[in-house]
Amino acid sequence: MAKHTNPGFDPAEIEQLKLECQEAGKPFVYFEDELNDEPDNVEEFVHIQFVGEYNKQEVIYDAVLYTLRLHHCSLVFEAAEKKVKNSYPSYIPQEERDASYVPNEEFEEEIDMFIAELIDEMEENEEVKVAEHLEIDPDFDYGIGLDVCLNVEEISEEVVEKFVAEFLSGSFKLDPTLYSFKSEDED
Repeated sequence: MAKHTNPGFDPAEIEQLKLECQEAGKPFVYFEDELNDEPDNVEEFVHIQFVGEYNKQEVIYDAVLYTLRLHHCSLVFEAAEKKVKNSYPSYIPQEERDASYVPNEEFEEEIDMFIAELIDEMEENEEVKVAEHLEIDPDFDYGIGLDVCLNVEEISEEVVEKFVAEFLSGSFKLDPTLYSFKSEDED
């Protein structure tokens, strides 16, 4: 078997992360990226790293934890965008636009209103239901990737500590219940 080239399996990297965790006084460290630094807002998403075992080998876990509400919201938005594409073939979703895109304000406004209506309708009819999930990506580019969706109001430090402790001890359990949410802001 070929030696791992994934730096998340490198003993020196693992020792470095253990030191960082020790200095922080926690079993994990926050991975600094732009989505984590919103101190005034409720954290619906955090990116962390911690040391654990995978296939009897010490490894760095690179994990994103986010709320079920955030997951639901993005799935509803994606579904609404798909419906918009069917009704307005010339519509180009935000993430597909490039530098050559020239917005048409009137068209954009019409689309925004249509998306808002579709979202309201989908939420009202509870068309999208979500459950907690944990996806493990052993082919991640740095250690082992974890995608963790939890049914909590916010991803607080207590939530993260509880998840890491339960994950490392093998006692972490997912809630299989399906949930649907409604948007909080009525504007």
